[in-house]
Amino acid sequence: MQNTVIKLEPLPVERPPVLTIRAARPGDLQQILDMIALHAECHGDTAKLTAADLDRDLFGTHPWITALVAEAGGRLIGYALLVPMYRAAEGLRGMELHQIFVRKDHRGNGIGHHLVSRAREHARIAGCGYLSVSAATGNFNAHRFYEQMNFRAGPITGMRYVQALG
Repeated sequence: MQNTVIKLEPLPVERPPVLTIRAARPGDLQQILDMIALHAECHGDTAKLTAADLDRDLFGTHPWITALVAEAGGRLIGYALLVPMYRAAEGLRGMELHQIFVRKDHRGNGIGHHLVSRAREHARIAGCGYLSVSAATGNFNAHRFYEQMNFRAGPITGMRYVQALG
């Protein structure tokens, strides 16, 4: 009986694109708008935000929000929107992680974790003592995700009321 040795050439493995988490730039507006629309669809809603609104709030004279984006292969594949908060009784600055989104075809690869980590770093640099996030009552996947990221669920203490101003 003769032994046969078969030499297998390694198959070229396509390397995943390098992931970059960075602050949004004006040229990112359309891709961020597209992802905000996808995020709204995930929640059975329709985004009403315009490019002018987002440009004003990210890059205007008095920026209102911060956007961090996840970029791979020259394409934005996720984002996190941050809004300042304040606890007056404690004199404590905070940051609300208002929205986080990763495109469906990139979920499960740790991109959301990277976005939260960078949001946490951004909040610390801004002098914040906490990072806050909320999730719908029935969104158990989000609850697990935030708990894995060391967020602690807080008690629901009451209703939030809103009054339109214009």
